[in-house]
Formats: sequence, structure tokens, C-alpha cells
Amino acid sequence: MDNSPYKSDYVYVNGIRLHYLDWGGKGNVLLFLAGMGCSAHIFDKFAPRFTNNFHVVALDRRGHGDSDYPDTGYDPDTLTEDLRLFLDALKIDKVILAGHSLAYIELSRFAILHPERTLKLVFLDAAYDSSSAEYKVVLGKNPMPKMMPAWPEDALVAVEDYIDTVKRLIPSLAVIWGDVMEEQTKHTVKTTPDGKVMDKMSEAELKAIRNTVDSYVPEYSKIRVPTLSFFADQNGSAFLSSEYMTEEQKALVMDYFKTVRQPYTRQYIEQFKQNVPNAEVVEIPNGHHYCFIQHEELVYEELWKFLAA
Repeated sequence: MDNSPYKSDYVYVNGIRLHYLDWGGKGNVLLFLAGMGCSAHIFDKFAPRFTNNFHVVALDRRGHGDSDYPDTGYDPDTLTEDLRLFLDALKIDKVILAGHSLAYIELSRFAILHPERTLKLVFLDAAYDSSSAEYKVVLGKNPMPKMMPAWPEDALVAVEDYIDTVKRLIPSLAVIWGDVMEEQTKHTVKTTPDGKVMDKMSEAELKAIRNTVDSYVPEYSKIRVPTLSFFADQNGSAFLSSEYMTEEQKALVMDYFKTVRQPYTRQYIEQFKQNVPNAEVVEIPNGHHYCFIQHEELVYEELWKFLAA
């Protein structure tokens, strides 16, 4: 159960309702943005640790968590404008942005369009470029999509069944599962009138977000604000399933990470350092994409040093 003290509220901006969590605190505003498909509650444990020196909030972007789910508006400029108008609604002039995964879109775009309002940026295994040809080649070599079983055709009628299915099909999430994942997932699913539990995000909305991810070219070299970027150098072990993978398939997964994914990640990190030479970079060997959960203490300590500087 989630016991972190926060205020849960909404603002109406850009024609939609956006949900946010506010843990309070004094000082500069530190705003967290979750990755694709996740809610602001993913930060229920991590975010409150900074309230002694910062005013800490987390926002559900459109199509996520407890915010509205419009069919359109998932392009970089609209997502960034949502963020700007949200800050205006809360009368936040300047902000420190910390984002996971998909949040690289808002972080990079906002810092470029509104550098005067951006105090610092923190990429939580987020500072990638999913539009690049190199990245798409890496994805194309990934053997796991062909191994993963399909989502069950029988309707799930309880949130617990939905969660069990996610953990069974996606071992990398099962590895980090706990109270935070339990709580945040409850805010990403809905129960239909006929009793079925399903993801709040529709196929159309998911497609729109993926189109943005596939096409958006982040201009990291234009970032001029202090930046900290965590990179999780994943070795593949978190993705192995004893339930639906054979030993040969497990070996294929590990080989993919060793010979394809890890070399690409290391090459990309060097490229990022060149594009953002003043950025502080923290590499996490054998790291997990949800680094602020699996490697919480390391991320907390490095983030705290960066924020205090």
C-alpha cells in the first residue's frame, strides 16, 4: 500500500485535465515525469526523499495515470506545452525536471524552448534517441518479442490478475515489483462496465506515442542548463523467464545484450557526452531501466550531489 504523504489534484490546461501529486517541501520545484505507460505514483517512494530541500511534485502527462486520455496531442510540442501550462497553473516560474524513459521528450524540448525556466535536467535512463537508424537496427535484432507469449485472450476480471499477468510476461518488471509498482499500476488500468480490467491507454493513443518516439530527434547539443544523465548498462539477466524461455532462448537473450545492446549503449553514451560536454554522466553497470527503483540508493546519492551543487 502507498503511504507516502502527498496531495493529489488536477489542473485544466490545453483543453484537458492533468493529474499531479504534490509531496510539499520548501525550495526550488523538483518535478518528476514518468516513462511511457506509467503513472506519477511510480515515484511514491523516491520523490519524497527530496522534500527537505525541494518542493517535490510529479505530473501525469496526457494519456497516462489519472490524467485525461485524448486521442491526439502526443507530439513533442503539445506534450511540452502541456508541461508549460501546468507550471503556469501552479505559478511555478522555474523548475528542475527529472524524467524517466519517455520523459526525454519533455525534458529536452522544454529545456530548449524555455531555458530561462529550466534550472536543471535529470535523465533517469532517458537520454536516448529512439529515432536513430542505429537504434532501430538494435531493436530489430532483439530476439525477445518472438519469445514472449501473447496477452491472454480471456478477459481479466481483477486488478490482481492483471498484475500477475504483467509480472509473468515481463520478467524485467517482476524483478523490481513491490508496493510502488503495485500502487502505480492501479492508476494505469480501468475496469470496464462489463467487469474487464484493461489498460487505460487505447491502441490509438499507444500508436500516437510510438509514432512520436520513432520520429522525434532530441537536440541534446542545444541543451545549455546543468544536466545529469543516468545510463543503465543492462546485461539481459533481468529479462530471462524460466516460465516461457528455454535454456537456448535464454542464451540468445544474453548474447543479444552482450554483442548488440551493450556495445550500442556504450557507444551512445560517448556520443551523448560529446553532444552535451558539460553534462554529468553516471553509468550503472548491469543496471536496470527503472534505475531509481532497482538502484535507489546510488541514484539518490548521485542526484542529491547534483542538486546540491
